[in-house]
Amino acid sequence: MKFILDNWALISVALASGAMLAWPVLKGAAGGALTAAGAVQLINRERAVVIDVCEAGEFAACHISGAKNIPVNQLEEKLPGMVKNKALPVILVCQSGGRSHRALAIAKKLGYEQAQSLGGGLRAWKAADLPVEKA
Repeated sequence: MKFILDNWALISVALASGAMLAWPVLKGAAGGALTAAGAVQLINRERAVVIDVCEAGEFAACHISGAKNIPVNQLEEKLPGMVKNKALPVILVCQSGGRSHRALAIAKKLGYEQAQSLGGGLRAWKAADLPVEKA
């Protein structure tokens, strides 16, 4: 007990650094973020549908090959018409991963249990040298 009282600052620093090291692991597990390689496997093995949740202008500038565009603010009304089979994996993509993470919550609420967000978005896809299209 004396050790803890004498070294409370050292123990606090150790606990804080441990929490900072654990944060990315916990965030990744809860976030449902998918890697570019994982997305390719889902597309090839399970015929996953790629939904780009960017605005139409961003989608036209550059998007993943074969992706369909539904802006995030229209996702709730258009996703059920675009992907009728809710058991099919759905990969949600945007430029950097922020909007697709929000879109993931919407897709899960609509019943798409296999929906995932591409971690890092289109930037991560391009960094992995995977194919993109321009409209």
